[in-house]
Amino acid sequence: MSPVLAGVLQLLALIAALALAYRPLGDYMARVYSSDKHLRVEKWIYKAIGANPNTEMRWPAYLRGVLAFSAVGVLFLYLLQRVQGSLPGSLGFSAIDPDQAFNTAASFVANTNWQSYYGEQAMGHVVQTGGLAVQNFVSAAVGIAVAVALVRGFARSRTGELGNFWADLVRGTVRILLPISVVAAIVLVALGAIQNFAGIHEVGQFMGGTQQWNGGAVASQEAIKELGTNGGGYFNANSAHPFENPNPISNLLEIFLILLIPFALTRTFGRMVGSLRQGYAILATMATIWIGFTALMMWTEFHHGGPAFDLAGGAMEGKETRFGIGGSSIFAVATTLTSTGAVNSFHSSFTGFGGGITMLGMQLGEIAPGGVGSGIYGMLIMAVIAVFIAGLMVGRTPEYLGKKIGTREIKLAACYILVTPALVLCFTAAAMALPTPVDSMTNSGAHGFSEILYAYTSGANNNGSAFAGLNADTQWFNSTIGLAMLLGRFLPIVFVLALAGSLAEQKPVPATAGTLRTDKPLFAGLLVGTILIITGLTYFPALALGPLAEGLAS
Repeated sequence: MSPVLAGVLQLLALIAALALAYRPLGDYMARVYSSDKHLRVEKWIYKAIGANPNTEMRWPAYLRGVLAFSAVGVLFLYLLQRVQGSLPGSLGFSAIDPDQAFNTAASFVANTNWQSYYGEQAMGHVVQTGGLAVQNFVSAAVGIAVAVALVRGFARSRTGELGNFWADLVRGTVRILLPISVVAAIVLVALGAIQNFAGIHEVGQFMGGTQQWNGGAVASQEAIKELGTNGGGYFNANSAHPFENPNPISNLLEIFLILLIPFALTRTFGRMVGSLRQGYAILATMATIWIGFTALMMWTEFHHGGPAFDLAGGAMEGKETRFGIGGSSIFAVATTLTSTGAVNSFHSSFTGFGGGITMLGMQLGEIAPGGVGSGIYGMLIMAVIAVFIAGLMVGRTPEYLGKKIGTREIKLAACYILVTPALVLCFTAAAMALPTPVDSMTNSGAHGFSEILYAYTSGANNNGSAFAGLNADTQWFNSTIGLAMLLGRFLPIVFVLALAGSLAEQKPVPATAGTLRTDKPLFAGLLVGTILIITGLTYFPALALGPLAEGLAS
């Protein structure tokens, strides 16, 4: 079987699996967030944290819950790393340095999982399981909760109430993320991923010496790492490591987990607003971009550029032979079009255009299908922008799902789409202008610029994947990328919840003959065009200095 055919068959199998899971999971999540009943274990949690799950919150109270919970998470994870040397199960590792501890705490709480450390050489079992793995669950649950609050803003009328943050947080963790992760972890163990609390031990012979590896609860962390679109690996090689991702079947499973909830949330959205066709329109937009990017990536990486490529069957540098170009390309697009950040190959070793595709996927806002929760609320923000543009073209006040998009709503949406590019471009410019940060680049010229642009794109968009080649474990990068991750996560959430509150207070507007139908293919096409144009106008000059220049020169 040719490598190209193998890649296409993997893509088709993935699409079929996602299609089978789409309806039952989407409907189930809609029931989870619409139910007024609480499980017994959920009642115990509410009692422990002192929350009343039946109290409705307006957007400022909902936001305070998100920020307070996340701030406690950052502080707890920071302190856990700082006292690691005194903890049992630390494997002899010392405390993490302050700048790196801040970076890691900000990273995992912001659902970014950017890692400037070698996991197997820095973190013991307690930090990995009691700190990082816990944040993999709750940071993903926070994202779903914010998305559900925005959906309620569209679905409700004449009220500013968006639900209860604590109830949404607990339900997302207990009823959705935890059960799916348990099943996925068992399957990963059956496929060869490790799951233990073994210490450091020497294995085999390597260039005249031995290698040291430590065990860990890898399969359980790998499951939620992908399902919650987190991305932080137990080992530095991430999903290229055989302990995390043993074979092509586990590779396909991990891609499936990455895309499962973000795509299914479009049906949850349609179910909660009372129109499944609205959900299908958003799904079509996401799927069009995802399939287009995947096809372009596979074409770029399979393209033969000389005898070496001919012998290897394509651009195999930096890719695992276990997965090949097809499995690596699908994984790279899935992880950069979501907020996952897991990698099974090194994006720095992709072709110039291939590396640019991974970067552009993040710069779209990671909305196709995007992160758990963040993908659907990012896409709905873009839908608001699209109907506003359509309204300008026909001279009519824009409406979306029966809600008028007025001055307040469009200002909030505009602030949302401007925050992340401002963070990426400003931090990149500062790093390139100052004398010290550029010393961390392994390469010079366009590729070296791409290393820094990719790092801030990954951090501010809460992706977490690394281009490789950049030494990010410095005080400058730990501090600035940490700030970019926090601001890139929580400033957009402020605007999302404010928009949700504004929409929930409105009275629905009845549809007329002049109302733009947002459940038709025409609107999906308009939405795709809006996304690509806004992203292109924002990032094209920076991309021209990096991956485009490198690709045209090769």
